[in-house]
Amino acid sequence: MSPDITGSADADSCSARILDADDADDRRILEELRANPRIEFVDRFSEQAASVRRLRPAPDAELTAEPRRWAYYPWRRAVISLLGPRAFRAVRLDRNRNMITKDEQDRLCELRIGVVGLSVGHAIAYTLAAEGLCGELRLADFDCLELSNLNRVPATVFDLGVNKAKVAARRIAELDPYLPVQVLTSGLTPGTVDAFLEGLDIVVEECDSLDMKVVVREAARARRLPVLMATSDRGLVDVERYDLEPLRPILHGLLGDVDTARLAGLANRDKIPHVLRILDAAGSSSRGAASMIEIGHTLSTWPQVAGDVALGASTVAEAVRRIGLGEVLPSGRVRIDIAKALDHLEDPVTRRNDPPSARDYADPFESAHWEPADIVAAAAIRAPSGGNAQPWHVETAEGAVEVRLAPEHTSTMDVGFRGSAVAVGAAVFNMRVAAAAHGVLGPVDFGERDDRSPLQAVVRLADGDDPDLAGLYLPMLGRETNRHHGTTAPIAAETVGLLESAARREGARLRLLTARDEIEKAATILAAVDRIRYLTPRLHSEMMSELRWPGEGSAESGIDVRGLELDSGELLTLDIIRRPEVMACLAEWNAGAALGDDVRDRVCASSALGVVSVHGHTLTDYARGGSAVEAVWIVAQLQGLAVQPVSPVFLYAHNDDELHDLSPAFASSLHKLQYDFRELVGTEPDETQVLVLRFSYAPRTSVRSRRRSLQSVHTPSG
Repeated sequence: MSPDITGSADADSCSARILDADDADDRRILEELRANPRIEFVDRFSEQAASVRRLRPAPDAELTAEPRRWAYYPWRRAVISLLGPRAFRAVRLDRNRNMITKDEQDRLCELRIGVVGLSVGHAIAYTLAAEGLCGELRLADFDCLELSNLNRVPATVFDLGVNKAKVAARRIAELDPYLPVQVLTSGLTPGTVDAFLEGLDIVVEECDSLDMKVVVREAARARRLPVLMATSDRGLVDVERYDLEPLRPILHGLLGDVDTARLAGLANRDKIPHVLRILDAAGSSSRGAASMIEIGHTLSTWPQVAGDVALGASTVAEAVRRIGLGEVLPSGRVRIDIAKALDHLEDPVTRRNDPPSARDYADPFESAHWEPADIVAAAAIRAPSGGNAQPWHVETAEGAVEVRLAPEHTSTMDVGFRGSAVAVGAAVFNMRVAAAAHGVLGPVDFGERDDRSPLQAVVRLADGDDPDLAGLYLPMLGRETNRHHGTTAPIAAETVGLLESAARREGARLRLLTARDEIEKAATILAAVDRIRYLTPRLHSEMMSELRWPGEGSAESGIDVRGLELDSGELLTLDIIRRPEVMACLAEWNAGAALGDDVRDRVCASSALGVVSVHGHTLTDYARGGSAVEAVWIVAQLQGLAVQPVSPVFLYAHNDDELHDLSPAFASSLHKLQYDFRELVGTEPDETQVLVLRFSYAPRTSVRSRRRSLQSVHTPSG
């Protein structure tokens, strides 16, 4: 401290000076401050000490006896008495328990977090400090607070003209004077970013400059630091786990191949397309999207409101908590849309107490109060199905759970309900796994062609178990479709044996293509078939109807486009090829070879291609094959493999008439492609191909397929 303890240099600070009356130098400073009539002393130590004694469980003697401290705030011209650092932290964070446990709090208080951009970043930094999610903060912003910032920045008119990072640091110091906060009032530049990031654990980026967004991420990626960002409109939050994915493209690849040097040289107008991709303009609110058009005309800049900023701060805080505790948080982006949520209010008085849906049922130990039949039913709807159509009804009865094929969910490719039967068989496998895990496994009975459904299966509940099936329970709940391209690393012989054995146990056969030339031949066939699917109007329409775009329609069935693992350019292409008039032109021209490129690339990027087959052609046979598919899928994931089903158009067609019904214009082509594929795989004449699976080594999927609620497919009997 300078000789003039109230001098301009000290008054310009943004951290509190902690003083201990037992220290001679600090005692002298306190005496000088008391002698200054312009300095206010605030002493509420007795109230704080009483709050320590009220802690539960009772605090140890060392904590209650910790000497008081005094905190001097130059910008306030005030000194306040405080508990010592340990007691202060214990009381201030006591109400976090058990939302954050003590052990978790201790771990989180070790995090060093940098926040770049202190408008939105102010709310984030303050929330992190308030929740005790860090042990050090670094704040960087070159800008000063303006009156127009006060609609969202939690500051006051007394802060106008003060550097934004300094305003945030002062507010945090008044919350917790013991929390170290470093401030860079010159903001970040390419020359200072390295020093700013050195030693950090997490970076929160909220700056306005597109150039610096890239610079910060490039530097963070080089240090394997995760980067978080909240964008206000409709609660958009980005997570980039460079700590887990050091080769992950900057901003999820939304900027394409534009590097920092080129980006810095672009005119503001040329940066607009990049900004719109980052903001996900297509998914923005109607008011937000309309505002984009008005910027520079009736609006000076992008609008933001305090509620959206506060929501972003809460979401980033949760992301920091997960990263700090090593919990699951993949890279990606998500919208936390409050307005949309408020459109779906429920009356708590009339809401039914339904059994949990599978997507809510992540922890089996929480399910003890549900009847075994409900648990088995919940497992059924976790099964895979073509286009995530979920073609089943589930009915529980005393001592049994029945799953029935739902013909209303069929499609053109589901020839004779055979694909739906595969899905029902996968659901039956899940039911058996859940029953085994809960010690109620009984026999399974299949039936065909009753008045209600083409196929039914009943799992009887009895005092039976199967340790092998029971061991698959948690992996079954975590099964997912992974459409990442992955790598072509070979699959170990032991893993191959496990996959083949899983199929055999369910009465099926798994034929794996692992040689590169075989995989490439299969890719060529499947690409040609995919082109036919695009160019056949009915197949194209049904395929596009399966896709769920953010903000468009229900996400409880179908395929979320984010789960397709497409980059920004591929998503723009998808927006084109979803248009039927474009496909009509390509069909008329006998063109569109590129339409098969996506499946070709994915298959060629696989470690293996697997075909599950069974003997027989009935719906029950297909269901048996579906059980084998699910068994193979779960075992594959247990071995670290990513799994994606590949469904060629011809898969469930048995003859030329059925091929013609699928695609009249391409029936002969489908016939040859089907023959070539069966020959390549080595499928015997009396065998039925059930499903094609692509295996690779890849990161976790960005978005898991959601399911309809159990209530919507479940019919309790009796």
